[in-house]
Amino acid sequence: MQKRRLGQSDLHIPPLVLGGNVFGWTLDEAASFRILDEALDAGLCCIDTADVYSRFVPGHAGGESETIIGRWFRARRNRDRVVLATKAGMQMGPGKEGLSKSYILQAVEESLRRLQTDYIDLYQAHTDDARTPIEETLGVYADLMRAGKVRAIGASNYSGARLAQALETSQRLGLPRYESVQPLYNLYDRADYEADLEAVCRAHGLGVIPYFALASGFLTGKYRSKQDVEGKARSGIVARYLTPRGETILDALTAAARSVHGTPASVALAWLIARPGVTAPIASATSSAQLRSLLDAIDLELDRDTMDALDRASAPA
Repeated sequence: MQKRRLGQSDLHIPPLVLGGNVFGWTLDEAASFRILDEALDAGLCCIDTADVYSRFVPGHAGGESETIIGRWFRARRNRDRVVLATKAGMQMGPGKEGLSKSYILQAVEESLRRLQTDYIDLYQAHTDDARTPIEETLGVYADLMRAGKVRAIGASNYSGARLAQALETSQRLGLPRYESVQPLYNLYDRADYEADLEAVCRAHGLGVIPYFALASGFLTGKYRSKQDVEGKARSGIVARYLTPRGETILDALTAAARSVHGTPASVALAWLIARPGVTAPIASATSSAQLRSLLDAIDLELDRDTMDALDRASAPA
């Protein structure tokens, strides 16, 4: 499986990243281990998680995903085979959020402990922190990189203006720069990334690893009505895609899947993989069948007519 370079860093990742948000949430530890084993065996060597996963679940404190991945590392002794990406900055409890030097130093140690490793390949700011000077955040990242605890840094949920400001600060002060961006980007959610972030990322050669690549499962085609999403783990998120535009996109995906003998999910991911500037979308799987559908996207080549049809159907309003 050919790998892609992440920004100007020395990290190379496959054209699809395995999302770790489901570990400890919709998958227990044993099922998580099975998906992780199958993914790595298939060549998906990059795993993306965050310290806050899955604090959004009632009764969870955060750190559940990192803890399971850490136990998997210990059981399999395979840390050196994995490009590990995690994130910090979202609220983990009273006074535990943001990108200040004091908090990042605390958060990274807690992530390293849960992950049972002494380094993180890609450490990402999960969200912007306007209260903390950019140079303070980049400075603590520089300390962590000198200490060998972090190999490269990335940003998530940044505006184009703030990302450009961070890149200018890095260059001006000789500090590490964000090598990647993790934006919300998929066939439905195109407007914000394409209008605001894409030009900055391409001008500076940043890696782009979109999250919600399948729009929380909507682009798999299994949700066509409110009844389809009732009782599902992501029902509140998926419901917002049930619009006439969403139906148009699903119809185009279904037609494309039929013509290339794929699935709507594999086509949606293949569209992202083929987009200029995109390094690798993030997608999670809760079963072997789902994982196989994701893997199919890597070798699925969409011709120009198919790409154009999907572009037209999903064009932002």
